[in-house]
Amino acid sequence: MSEKPNTGNGEAATAETDVDVLIVGAGFGGMYMLQKLRELGFTGRILERGDGVGGTWYWNRYPGARCDVESMEYSYQFSDALQQEWDWSERYSPQPEILQYANHVADRFDLRDDIRFNTLVASATFHEDRNLWVLETQSGERHSARHCVMATGCLSSANVPDVKGRDEFKGAWYHTGNWPQEEVDFTGKRVAVVGTGSSAIQAIPVIAEQADHLYVFQRTPNYAVPARNKPLTAEERDRVKATYDDLRALEKSTRNGTRFEVSDVPALAVSAEEREARYRAMWDNGGLCYMTSFGDLLLNTEANETAAEFIRERIRETVEDRDVADLLCPTSVVGCKRLCVDTDYFKTYNRPNVTLVDISKAPIGEIAPDGPIANGEVYEVDAIVFATGFDAMTGSLAKIDIRGRGGLTLREKWGEGPRTYLGIAISGFPNLFTITGPGSPSVLTNMLPSIEQHVEFIADMISYADGKGTTSIEATFEAEDEWVGHVNLLAGKTLYPTCNSWYLGVNIPGKPRVFMPYLGYPAYQAKCRDVAANDYDGFALG
Repeated sequence: MSEKPNTGNGEAATAETDVDVLIVGAGFGGMYMLQKLRELGFTGRILERGDGVGGTWYWNRYPGARCDVESMEYSYQFSDALQQEWDWSERYSPQPEILQYANHVADRFDLRDDIRFNTLVASATFHEDRNLWVLETQSGERHSARHCVMATGCLSSANVPDVKGRDEFKGAWYHTGNWPQEEVDFTGKRVAVVGTGSSAIQAIPVIAEQADHLYVFQRTPNYAVPARNKPLTAEERDRVKATYDDLRALEKSTRNGTRFEVSDVPALAVSAEEREARYRAMWDNGGLCYMTSFGDLLLNTEANETAAEFIRERIRETVEDRDVADLLCPTSVVGCKRLCVDTDYFKTYNRPNVTLVDISKAPIGEIAPDGPIANGEVYEVDAIVFATGFDAMTGSLAKIDIRGRGGLTLREKWGEGPRTYLGIAISGFPNLFTITGPGSPSVLTNMLPSIEQHVEFIADMISYADGKGTTSIEATFEAEDEWVGHVNLLAGKTLYPTCNSWYLGVNIPGKPRVFMPYLGYPAYQAKCRDVAANDYDGFALG
């Protein structure tokens, strides 16, 4: 392994330098990164802002929170013993169970000794003269290591609206992405939920059951398909565990990293009856498999409209008030925003204690002490829930003052949109790596396999460089430039850029409108294998 870095000056001398790799974030990416480094003989330390592991599942504790990928697939595969011993209770895991799983992993692999909790990283600076990263925390502590891995997550920076009067509101307000650890009871209260994205669609049915009255403030309606969640039987779990190798191999071959393969049949190549039957089968099955019904749903506007209209018909069938149903029916392309998975979401609007407030023409511009002001009216409530999503993929990195060669900041580098090589490395920032960063499949896939693939690529590359006696690993500008062009070219051939989605960052004022994920999980894995096989082509090892 690389020898302990020689600090060489007073600033870095105060830093802890007894590890090979510093990792920011103790979610699923950071935990596996630490475990994998240990397997290869390296030492690592995780710096985590929370007081526990779990990443997004530590912070997202809102009512109804659960994964939209099936439990038996949304799990680690690096340890078969772990796969066999853990029993998921439901088809789609609720947040408390996922957090319990994360804690089980941390304990099973003795990870906690190398995790510093309640440690918020404020800056990360590359010292060129020593090829050393120095990370300073908000409390003034310094940590340094040769390599730095950002495992800060794609959906971990809560987008809290800076609305006039928010902090003068007399009641309590919450954000779904930064929920209190203690239980929040809305029984008998008047509650406002702002937003109708994935978090809101999960939370609204649960809050409606508690609240005296619930007001849902909707700017843009979203498509949602039923989860069809249910308890898992022992027989179902055992059947998957007995064939895990085959399941994991299948996941690697599909576009989204799950067991559902995208049909290669175009939607308009079959009869209307056959098309309807296919959508119905996927709808009845439940979950994100709906978008795998036909191969051209995100390539052809006319084909996409058939899938969109099927969902709109289900909304109209479910919601009794036709005016409310019409407001809940999206008109955009289905799937260009992340498709939501729900349990009784649309049915909730039939409850007498739920009111849908349309703010499409004028968003909430102010919050009075008694509640939100919308369309000239004050809605008196006791609590406000902001379900306004995240500064996705780049938000958590942007909050850290990251400086590479010549003092170049990551904010400057990404001023016109994120630029990476493979979503893993950034030209001008040697020995800095991002797990599921922009330019990788990440949020368009099952995140756990994508995380593992990135961790293994990064760890193997560090090991390869160490074996060569090199001290610096950096993406070349040429490789990065070519990759960014390739990512944009693929996205431009699809319907994804037609929506104002968080995939493009448009939910954050001032953020460049750039499609951030990479389309195509199998092709991406093949590219990474080729890069590794060709002595990490596109990386300069100095």
